[in-house]
Amino acid sequence: MSETKKDKQLFTVGRIFFLLIVIPLSLMALLIAKGIFNVGETTKQRATVVLTEKSQNEIRIRAINTAEEVAKFLGERRDDLLIATIIPATDSAYKEFTSKKRSYIWIKEDKKVRKVLSPLYTEMSLIDRTGKELIKVVKGKIVPGSELTDVSDPANTTYKSEDYFARTRKFRKGEVYISHITGWYVNRPDFEKGKRFRGIIRMCTPLFDDRGFAGIIALALDTRHIAEFTDHTVPTQSEYVVEADASTGNYAYMVDNRGFIISHPSDYHIAGFYSNGKPVPPLTKKTAKTLTEKGDEVLNLNLLGFMDSGLPEIAKDAAAGHSGIKTYKFAGRTKFVAYAPIKFYSKNYPKPGGFGWIGMGVDVEKFNELAQAYSQNVEKEVKSWTATITMIIVISVILLFLIAAILTRGVSRSIESEVPEGAEGAIEDYYEDDEEDEEE
Repeated sequence: MSETKKDKQLFTVGRIFFLLIVIPLSLMALLIAKGIFNVGETTKQRATVVLTEKSQNEIRIRAINTAEEVAKFLGERRDDLLIATIIPATDSAYKEFTSKKRSYIWIKEDKKVRKVLSPLYTEMSLIDRTGKELIKVVKGKIVPGSELTDVSDPANTTYKSEDYFARTRKFRKGEVYISHITGWYVNRPDFEKGKRFRGIIRMCTPLFDDRGFAGIIALALDTRHIAEFTDHTVPTQSEYVVEADASTGNYAYMVDNRGFIISHPSDYHIAGFYSNGKPVPPLTKKTAKTLTEKGDEVLNLNLLGFMDSGLPEIAKDAAAGHSGIKTYKFAGRTKFVAYAPIKFYSKNYPKPGGFGWIGMGVDVEKFNELAQAYSQNVEKEVKSWTATITMIIVISVILLFLIAAILTRGVSRSIESEVPEGAEGAIEDYYEDDEEDEEE
């Protein structure tokens, strides 16, 4: 076979190989590279415009949904209390009741974070008409009779200042007294060492017999279950976190109907009591410097007008039962907050404000800084992947051409080895006929 005809065969085989393999593979690689580039650009755009479009309203809706969840949770706890009035008044029945009422919470112990199934109620007690405790279960254990006290005296209560007995005895049948959050205060130094706030919401209802008022039944709700609704929320992202970081300015919090912070990533802002039962005073213009130096930084948003007038305005609007969005300046920085009322009502949590409200705040400048840094990281990743894909394309094409050359040579040798002696002329005549046809 002549060299010209061999070359023609090689070209034909190589052309078919190129059309069937090299071009599709190259196109596929280019499409992958383009896809990576487009995803990177979309991610960058979303990171930089998150607070300038519909996301502000999405955060507001999230605040409303969270407030509704808290209201539903409190309603279920009120139902628990009313159910408790009809169970047998025995130590074992009360212990079983509290042991079955559980929910998951995240806890941090020994620098380790874990999710545990924890009792909703730390205390359950039956109190007679004079204020004497008849039955009491604390943290799953039955309290001996010798340790039961007269809670008509606030000094004998868990936090040395609770007046729930005097308040509840004035209620009618079926009415429920719900205290404000009560607990030992955690100051800033202790918080930074790892200590966290643990308090209760005391829920009580009166009991009656044929002589009238017969006593009360009380549950102590562990407030960590309330904090679960906000502690793990970052307003600008859908994913939950184990513990929100207040230093980012991007977190959720909860406020009661008095304006006090009751859930916050920084627990030293949560209202609480000193060890003697006296409440820790909130920051005001006159006391802020002294209290902050001590590490006592309880916040009441109604009293923070000296820091920024926008804070009391938000608290006032939420207390009126309204949800909304507000952008304001605080300490020279732009703050965005979405808020929504917790529509749970009782005799001591009346309408329109109800239990309190949910706030979701974002430090706009700090968020933009983080978003810009994230955008730059995405851009670096996109460039890296694009360079990698380009290199793969080039190397693949070179290798494929080498493989094609090897294969075509192999095909040519195979054809030559299979041609019988004397047949080469016939093959040449065949190609000569083809050439004559083409000339015609």
